[in-house]
Amino acid sequence: MTKSFEEFEVYKKGIQLAKLIFQLLNNKPFEKEFGFKDQIKRAVISITNNIAEGSEYNNNKQLIRYLKISKGSCAEVRSMLILSRELGFCNQVEIQESYQISIEISQNLSNFIKYLSTKIKD
Repeated sequence: MTKSFEEFEVYKKGIQLAKLIFQLLNNKPFEKEFGFKDQIKRAVISITNNIAEGSEYNNNKQLIRYLKISKGSCAEVRSMLILSRELGFCNQVEIQESYQISIEISQNLSNFIKYLSTKIKD
């Protein structure tokens, strides 16, 4: 592994998603939803942090492990977006871009995991 995590497209998408989520949470309906906001913030931050942490081991098995955690956090963000819509904190239009990017990130992570799995020699 020669690339640093900052160069991974999936990491850059994760940053983009985090920015969108933080913007969404500035909307008035979320104002008093401290626990809800904290949970989705933790999940979205976990996506990029796990990509970064896993890449620092310079070991494909370890990176795969962290990418899987990142993928789980991505699903959690998607679930929280659905909940925020269903609870009336926002509408479909307001979550559409974030939801779509979270799907792309999840797919990118799956592809990355598959690719790295082919590189493991033991």
